[in-house]
Amino acid sequence: MAKTQRQYVCQSCGSVSPKWSGKCDGCNEWNTYVEEVANDTVPKGLSRGKGRMVEFVDLAGTSEKPPRTNTDFSEFDRVTGGGLVAGSAILIGGDPGIGKSTILLQVTCQLSKKLRCAYISGEEAVDQVRLRAARLGLDKSPVDLASATNIRDIITTMESGQYDLVIIDSIQTMYLDNLDSAPGTVSQVRASAAELIRVAKKRGITLFLVGHVTKEGQIAGPRVLEHMVDTVLYFEGDRGHQFRILRAVKNRFGPTDEIGVFEMQDKGLVEVLNPSEMFLAQRQKDIAGSAVLAAMEGTRPVLVEIQALVSPSSLGTPRRAVIGWDNNRLSMILAVLEARCGLQIGMNDVYLNVAGGLRISEPAADLAVAVALISALSGVAVPADTVVFGEIGLSGEVRNVSQAQARFKEASKLGFSRAIMPELPNKGKKSGISGADQANIKLMDVKHLNEVIPLFSE
Repeated sequence: MAKTQRQYVCQSCGSVSPKWSGKCDGCNEWNTYVEEVANDTVPKGLSRGKGRMVEFVDLAGTSEKPPRTNTDFSEFDRVTGGGLVAGSAILIGGDPGIGKSTILLQVTCQLSKKLRCAYISGEEAVDQVRLRAARLGLDKSPVDLASATNIRDIITTMESGQYDLVIIDSIQTMYLDNLDSAPGTVSQVRASAAELIRVAKKRGITLFLVGHVTKEGQIAGPRVLEHMVDTVLYFEGDRGHQFRILRAVKNRFGPTDEIGVFEMQDKGLVEVLNPSEMFLAQRQKDIAGSAVLAAMEGTRPVLVEIQALVSPSSLGTPRRAVIGWDNNRLSMILAVLEARCGLQIGMNDVYLNVAGGLRISEPAADLAVAVALISALSGVAVPADTVVFGEIGLSGEVRNVSQAQARFKEASKLGFSRAIMPELPNKGKKSGISGADQANIKLMDVKHLNEVIPLFSE
């Protein structure tokens, strides 16, 4: 009989410890160790049998591009790199109730016209999924539906060769019956995902795994889960807004940081083909503290409104509230404005918001945030036909950012005629921006943040 031993596994990073402790030595998280039983059957070394020589090929060889299947959702296809690849494993995570199951059900029903699809739910009963499908008007789609959590049964179903697409909702509810740990633990999630991915690649099945997220917004379970799959998608958005952002943070078959924009309606998620126009639809013009940022999300230019509010504080420590941007980055911009530009903001409350529920992470937002803060402090509005982008250094210099040509085209398409931006290298000769791109937009090149302040002096 195999000898069993007790071990404690961190549910955050997967570190193993022979005894319990309050703090994990691997990730420094508290109260994450869970007791598990491990069978001592792992071989201690290689046997005397000799292995085979590894077969190598030339790096310069050619390989055929993997065929893709379009989902007929252009926003979804954009994020996945142009469609789904047979045999790929895709992990999608997001906050509870954000719409993960809804969008996957819509995609599955659309693909059922081309592929044999199976939707396996471990969290909901069959009747619950049917109710959602009826509400979305998808109950007539030829999708095979099941409620199961045993990996052995699911593997047998996949091995039968009856399906081309399989949805697992969610991986944290699945379990292997030869492991003593509970579903959702590091051992179960890692082993269950490994078995599902192995069969999916062997049979050429496109596999979707839904993952729970922690309170920090990361996919729950071992980090190795994101390394095992081919694509990692995050479904983002504020449930107070109707917009949802599908973002690719890893993609072996396409670009990363690509986004797809959807709008939540009564009949489910509807793709937004022109996000810039939608994000600026309710923008109030001639309001101090508002600036339009020309941002890049993957290969797509997106115009969003940056809103800032500076008000006198009645507290000993003024508040700094940020939605949709990095709080540390805001602190840096405020320090540069005070130390390099002489503005007195320290004793004021500062509120910053990216309108529409979009989260911006690129440095090109620095200048737009600074312009919005200067406008809010002075009470002078930014011209309504002006877009802003650029990175700010600690000395107050404004630095160039990439893909300025795409930003110009998007701004010109929406009727903007002026741009506050860094000075182009060699006035456009090496920047990739042609005269035609600048024809409809008047450029204001700034080298230092001090050059922006006179624009808002009354």
